[in-house]
Amino acid sequence: SVNLPDPVPKVAGVSVQTSSRRGSTGKLAPGIAAEIRDPETDRKLSLHESGMLWVRGPNIFDGYLNDPARSAEVLRDGWFKTGDLGRFDEDGFLFIEGRLSRFSKIAGEMVPHEMVEQKVLTALKLDAQAERLIAIMSVPDEAKGEALVLLTSIEIDAQQLRAALREAEVPNLWVPRMIKRVERIPVLASGKLDLGKCKELAAAA
Repeated sequence: SVNLPDPVPKVAGVSVQTSSRRGSTGKLAPGIAAEIRDPETDRKLSLHESGMLWVRGPNIFDGYLNDPARSAEVLRDGWFKTGDLGRFDEDGFLFIEGRLSRFSKIAGEMVPHEMVEQKVLTALKLDAQAERLIAIMSVPDEAKGEALVLLTSIEIDAQQLRAALREAEVPNLWVPRMIKRVERIPVLASGKLDLGKCKELAAAA
């Protein structure tokens, strides 16, 4: 679906609430309810906090065919666990921050891999490249739970990267702990990351 902006009113003193907002997927359709919950405990959070997005409405399916265990994982009392982490702003616009599978919990904070990737590309002025050059993954860490690993198919100097991220005011927890050079970043036929192979490469870092 596409959110088209409302026309700008020409009458002085008249304001219109737009139907789109940069970076947002839009507002919920009529009849759809949403909750933001803690990804680990399912505790209900404020809609303005980042967390797991749950939705309920007439469009929610009854479950996976012949797979009650999988259905039980995502369906509870009419609510559907989307697998997306997101938040709502004060006007009800939904912002999706990524899939739970692409987040790490470091020192109690949820760190989004895709946003870290974008910060790295921007800091190193690589964001105009068509080919996927990097991927952020994580490995277990005794002190903070997880640690970020930067997989890269090009040479990246660790000190230069850290300096560039500091200059861009990227949080310390978002700075990759390790950098691993690989021949290429594994991707699927769809163009999406092959997370399984990327995890194997990160584990060998």
